[in-house]
Amino acid sequence: MSRLHDPFRRGQLAIAALFLSLGFQYATWAARIPAVKADLDLSAAEVGVLLMAAGVGAAVSFPAVAWLMRRMGSRRLALLSQLGLALLLLALAAAPNYPVALLVMCADGVLVGCLNVAMNAQGAALEARHERNTMAKLHAVFSAGSLLAALLASGMTAATGSVAAHFGVAVVLLAALGATARTGLLDEDAPADAPADAPADAPAPAGPEPARRRWTVPSRLTLWMCCAMVFGTVAEGAMNDWSALYLKDIAEASAELAPLGIAVVSGMMVVARLFADGWRGRWGDGRVVLLGSAVAGTGLAVALVSGGVAPALAGFACMGLGIAAVTPCVYAAAARQGSDALTLVAAMGTTGLLAGPPLIGFIAGASNLAWGMGAVAASAGAVALCSTRIRWTPVPAARSEATPA
Repeated sequence: MSRLHDPFRRGQLAIAALFLSLGFQYATWAARIPAVKADLDLSAAEVGVLLMAAGVGAAVSFPAVAWLMRRMGSRRLALLSQLGLALLLLALAAAPNYPVALLVMCADGVLVGCLNVAMNAQGAALEARHERNTMAKLHAVFSAGSLLAALLASGMTAATGSVAAHFGVAVVLLAALGATARTGLLDEDAPADAPADAPADAPAPAGPEPARRRWTVPSRLTLWMCCAMVFGTVAEGAMNDWSALYLKDIAEASAELAPLGIAVVSGMMVVARLFADGWRGRWGDGRVVLLGSAVAGTGLAVALVSGGVAPALAGFACMGLGIAAVTPCVYAAAARQGSDALTLVAAMGTTGLLAGPPLIGFIAGASNLAWGMGAVAASAGAVALCSTRIRWTPVPAARSEATPA
């Protein structure tokens, strides 16, 4: 069967367009923050609050996203939120003052929460329908979207100083991605796992969950997933924000070498996510998360004890390699518990990304950055501990994406 007519490939391409959109949209406005700051005459503190507004919007969107997922299903929610995020770029470019920009960024965070949940639900549904792994590759596409946005921002900044022109081009590209997604998204979400006391032959529910069902108290399993997601995203976010400063201030790297910290972490994460679906098919999600987080925490801890630039870069590589598959695997496990569990886990992931860098900064301020990075290593170790409390679904060899359709 040709890839063009392969239902799995068609769905994978459509969902990948959503992941690419989210990474691209986020990095597009982030790359032009200096220009927005100048246009609105903002102080550094006001820029910090502007950035925080997007995070707060995403963190508090949980109740609304849970309701929308039950009422609309992941397909409609994904398409609407992807379109909304594109239009918000134009709104940010046209914002006449700081309060309006704050409202735009808060709305951006809410729609990010919507798209994050919906696209991961679509990815989990694709895996469940075709019994083939793809979540890790989809998350790698998100990183590719950020890279594409950075390249576009560099080119547009060189060509014109107009934020509106830049964002206009970005909206055209996002519209094309939305059209690509519309052609292949699934109409049904992944069914939730049957309760432990349900008959073995009881059919699993499919399709969007009824709007009349109220949100329920999270199960113990969901709470362990939330903990794994929080610690995983704390480690991921802190490495992106603090690795360069650690190399400069603690490892005493040169100004030219210091940015390599982010490059090593990000590069290893992309590579690992490209191969992680094969690992999941061979060893199962639980073992991938357990071993990966153990490698991440141990590798970084050894690097911190050893000191120096080369050990630090090796430790950063271990962190990127090991932590990369955590979020795809936990998202897939949460989706099998239903949209409420997925939405809560996604909200906890956002919380980890928000809380991680300031927490490491607080620890560094009370002692030094070496202890702060030690807390990152401990977070990876906590992921390994949480993974032992999660009921992972065994993945047969047939679910490997390498298996022919």
